[in-house]
Amino acid sequence: MQELEVYSVIGTEGFTRLVAAFYRQVPEDDLLGPMYPATDLPGAEQRLRDFLIGRFGGPQTYIEQRGHPRLRGRHSPFHINQAARDRWMRLMNTAFGEASLPAEAEQVLREFLDGMSSFMINRAEP
Repeated sequence: MQELEVYSVIGTEGFTRLVAAFYRQVPEDDLLGPMYPATDLPGAEQRLRDFLIGRFGGPQTYIEQRGHPRLRGRHSPFHINQAARDRWMRLMNTAFGEASLPAEAEQVLREFLDGMSSFMINRAEP
């Protein structure tokens, strides 16, 4: 499956299930929770959902509302080291289990998120 085919397979509903399952875990997480202001958690969820939908073949709502993603720049205020990256992926892996996406779509999304989460590391220290 090609990246741009994912949206046609899982639609907005699939991305909504995945991202909601991820963000349900964030407030209780001791490492990631403090990075997400509680007042903006719904906004963070919407931004990730819109970004993923656009990135994988759906409507370009994220780009229309926020412009180019500039992911490293937007995340530069946050201390993202290997431990934070690994925790983010652990929560996302749990979310994949809950979202029950078709295997081919999940594989494409996992590969992208694994690489992108490593790209987001901006601190070398533990």
